[in-house]
Amino acid sequence: MNRRDFLMRAGFTIVAGLWLAGPARAHHGWGWATDEEFELTGQITAVKLGNPHGEMTLDVKGDEWVVEIGQPWRNERAGLTHEVLAKGTMVTAHGHRSAKASERVMKAERLVIAGREHNLYPDRAS
Repeated sequence: MNRRDFLMRAGFTIVAGLWLAGPARAHHGWGWATDEEFELTGQITAVKLGNPHGEMTLDVKGDEWVVEIGQPWRNERAGLTHEVLAKGTMVTAHGHRSAKASERVMKAERLVIAGREHNLYPDRAS
């Protein structure tokens, strides 16, 4: 393969990678959430821990909310395990809700469970 063909293939690969990564970056970053602080208290009805990030579903006065929590390493560092996030547990989540007012989705920065704070993002100002 000559140098020109190599550079064209390399350029195509980079552009294709950036294009395909766009949707993942948009969801897994903070861009989909509002800048305003948001607090939500409810009872856990479901939990999914794992990659790319964990989620829990809360019953908040009869409304179902999905709360995005951290990546596995972040949850572990904050002390969030399946035992701590057991179904039926009351949780207060602090973070940012979806910018789409019709969505009952938020990204948590910290959780308070049984009086204990679990800080997922200690480097972010709360």
